[in-house]
Amino acid sequence: MENFIHDIPTKVYFGKGQISHLDEALRQFGTRVLMTYGGGSIKKTGLYDEIMKILNDGGFTVFELSGIDPNPRVESVEEGVKICRENKVDVVLAVGGGSTLDCSKAICSGYYYEGDDLWYMIKNVKGRKKSLPLVDILTISATGSDFDAGGVISNMKTNEKLGASFTYPSVSILDPTYTFTVSRYQTAAGAADIMSHIMEGYFSVTPDSELSDGLAETILKTVIKNAPIALAEPENYSARANLMHAESIACSGIPEFGKKYTGWPCHAMEHQLSAFYDITHGVGLAILTPRWMRHILKKDPSCQWRFVRFARNVWGLEGYDEAELAQKGIDALEKFFTDCGIPMTLTDLGIGTEHFEAMAAQANGGGRLSGAFVPLTEEDVVEIYKACL
Repeated sequence: MENFIHDIPTKVYFGKGQISHLDEALRQFGTRVLMTYGGGSIKKTGLYDEIMKILNDGGFTVFELSGIDPNPRVESVEEGVKICRENKVDVVLAVGGGSTLDCSKAICSGYYYEGDDLWYMIKNVKGRKKSLPLVDILTISATGSDFDAGGVISNMKTNEKLGASFTYPSVSILDPTYTFTVSRYQTAAGAADIMSHIMEGYFSVTPDSELSDGLAETILKTVIKNAPIALAEPENYSARANLMHAESIACSGIPEFGKKYTGWPCHAMEHQLSAFYDITHGVGLAILTPRWMRHILKKDPSCQWRFVRFARNVWGLEGYDEAELAQKGIDALEKFFTDCGIPMTLTDLGIGTEHFEAMAAQANGGGRLSGAFVPLTEEDVVEIYKACL
């Protein structure tokens, strides 16, 4: 078991009606607020009006940055930093899903960045630094951005999508009722994202971090149970609440405590798909993950023990020899994604082979995948992409 550091300074208000804490969450930092959000769904659902009433009644001065894309662009970061600097903003309020939160984290760090090139900052930022405080209201269960410091920003001009550690939210308000209106497609993609955050660390060479493995398996089973319920009954509070709780913990690092870092190979590969094709992140992960699993199991059969545990402890499978059991667990995962309605080939998304070599080179930039559960070369990555067609 490896050494680890636990340092999560985010205060979470979880459950129905927790927006009642919004005034106090913001006021501790000041009264000049930048509110960030995406395409305007919060206006359709009435959440925008609910927030604005609280802010207006509290005497806050509010500035807005809307239109943040599902794969947030560096241009939105630049615009947000400009608004904050010109208006001496005290605190950023992010309302939405992971993309809005990721963009807002970069804005918070960018506010204090001394250079002019914010894309350079994103490419080179390491660890927490001085940032504006961030408060968020989550509206989709997927990324875990409400409980971690990370953010992923895209530069479509250079076909780059990069993750960095910016800043933790100071306060996160997690009300599962705000996810009732999330579409079937995004609910399914969010479930795949949650599961991927777990599986990226679960498939590790560390054999004895038992608590972390147990937490990971429980979170996976929580999603497997509750995602189909949420798809069938969008306003089922229990299902939505369990998915929201799962997404928050899944990307917090807690289920990886004591484990050797794996490089998150499926995320490395999917970020390139999103950078070149701007696809839904969770869908890309769902397509890649079973193919990655089959590839590494064939490349290095000594990793079979982890797949056997996955099949038994997550999917409850028994009655096969270990080699078959390992394959059955992968099959069960793929069937789950299919049953959720996720398209399961790159061909379904209109993606061909034309950029595979360039994508593989960027996915393995700096040799980041040499430390994966089973080390991957660029040639391996190309083969995995091809298997996804």
